[in-house]
Amino acid sequence: MVLSKEIKTVSILGCGWFGFALAQALVSLGFDVNGSTTTPDKLQQLEAENIKPYLVNFTADSILADESFFQTDVLFICIPPKRNSVELNDYPDKIKSILKASNNKTSKVILISSTSVFGDENKSVNENSATNPDTDSGKVVLAAEEIFRALNPNDYTIIRFAGLIGPDRNPGRFFAGKTNVPNGLTPVNLIHQIDAVGIAISILDKQAFGKTYNACSPTHPTKKEFYTKAAMESGHPLPEFVEEKTSWKIVESLNVPKFLGYQFSGDDLM
Repeated sequence: MVLSKEIKTVSILGCGWFGFALAQALVSLGFDVNGSTTTPDKLQQLEAENIKPYLVNFTADSILADESFFQTDVLFICIPPKRNSVELNDYPDKIKSILKASNNKTSKVILISSTSVFGDENKSVNENSATNPDTDSGKVVLAAEEIFRALNPNDYTIIRFAGLIGPDRNPGRFFAGKTNVPNGLTPVNLIHQIDAVGIAISILDKQAFGKTYNACSPTHPTKKEFYTKAAMESGHPLPEFVEEKTSWKIVESLNVPKFLGYQFSGDDLM
């Protein structure tokens, strides 16, 4: 990979499970990386990985952060919505607050989103498909996307991740030993952390900004196939699934192959 001469500094707002892995990968490629956390105890962990640590706290109304964090070539917003209802509903306003804080300071902004913006409508969907979320989290994520597009109508970059798996997220545990798990024949939509990071870096490498990317493995085994094998390989009790196919979707990407030419490291989830 040839590093872009134009992109030298990357700020990652939210060095959680994905953001931290992305920051580590970018440091290894020679980028100057700023990483944020809301936890003081994690500052030392970031510094140990040569990530410039920032303590950033934000609400729907305000952000407490050193302004230099937002003075960067590319800003990744890697903040998933909280699960509790009050903070969940605040999520779109938090994204709006972050975008205002970065305005005129950051050249490019990449919003990490989710394929939950698509409801289970028993069909395949891609970046051109209508978004009809059927969960509360999907609805607030879509609202955040719409705010992002409204503030950056000609230059927004969105990565929608499918279900993330990888280190410390062993899928063999998800349904281990459970019985009568519904929808056993529905296809899974997943992406490994390696590919999630790889797609993000590929956007930087190819300067492929200004688009929305569905980031999901092109392989879609059934829930029964995938989770039974995962449990078997990790030594967990095997789950038992109801052999039915209701409420499903297959997430496909037109833009990842077209604009990135990205090859999934785990093309075959099986």
